[in-house]
Amino acid sequence: ERLRRAHARTAVIGVSGGSDSTLALLVIAKAMQISDRPASDIVAVSMPGFGTTEQTRGNAHDLMDQLGCSAKDIPIHAAVLQHFKDIGHDPTVYDITYENAQARERTQLLMDIANQTGGFVVGTGDLSEMALGWCTFNGDHMSMYGVNAGLPKGLVRRVIETVSYELGQTEHFLPLTQSTEAVQHTLQAILRTPISPELLPLKNDGNASQQTEDVVGPYELHDFFLYHIVERSAGPKRVLWLAEQAFAGAYDASDIRKWLAVFIRRFFSQQFKRNSLPDGPKLISLS
Repeated sequence: ERLRRAHARTAVIGVSGGSDSTLALLVIAKAMQISDRPASDIVAVSMPGFGTTEQTRGNAHDLMDQLGCSAKDIPIHAAVLQHFKDIGHDPTVYDITYENAQARERTQLLMDIANQTGGFVVGTGDLSEMALGWCTFNGDHMSMYGVNAGLPKGLVRRVIETVSYELGQTEHFLPLTQSTEAVQHTLQAILRTPISPELLPLKNDGNASQQTEDVVGPYELHDFFLYHIVERSAGPKRVLWLAEQAFAGAYDASDIRKWLAVFIRRFFSQQFKRNSLPDGPKLISLS
């Protein structure tokens, strides 16, 4: 519906090889199928940077090829280094400027490609990230339509699992250029990949040096906090007690308390990002 109303010739998306962009790409592929439009109307862009691993880049390319997208690969290293030079930032200082410059460069590329192709940019950020403000303002925070905005992180991964299952059960569930087994293999590889923004330089072994849940905490806890605080209007003490019962044996009480404090601090301090979010569908009771 949004594609039709905007008279968009293409849907443009950045594909990282992570779960969020994977689900958004699957959603676009299904929308094109429903609209009797070719998958080539999807402009899927891989934009490797300083922290991109060969694994995620490979998964992104595999999925783009398997869905028949118009695929682009645009490394951002040179553009970001030029930007650092322009603003006088030392590229050996791995601070928030170093990270956010990459996210904003990627968004600029997607927006300009959308102008070139008469399309619009489809956002990939999920409900958990929006609650925590775990996105770059006017970077991955921005798009013309955020298809994942109504799904928490845990549910994003469940939906990908469901799509993988349905591909093997329902003929023509999605238009594919390769075998169902190949696509299922790619989706499972993506689900096994640790959650990471991949913005800091790689470790010596080629693996990502960032793990999102090491910084902000486990998403299963944050999704639990989000539901009980926003949907059930529970106060911090009750949320803490509920979490201690629900996650007994999985997390120490001190860890639950620590991550609840992180959630509350980030939830309120990052409201300014939610004030200017693009449109997105409400998919569950919580929004």
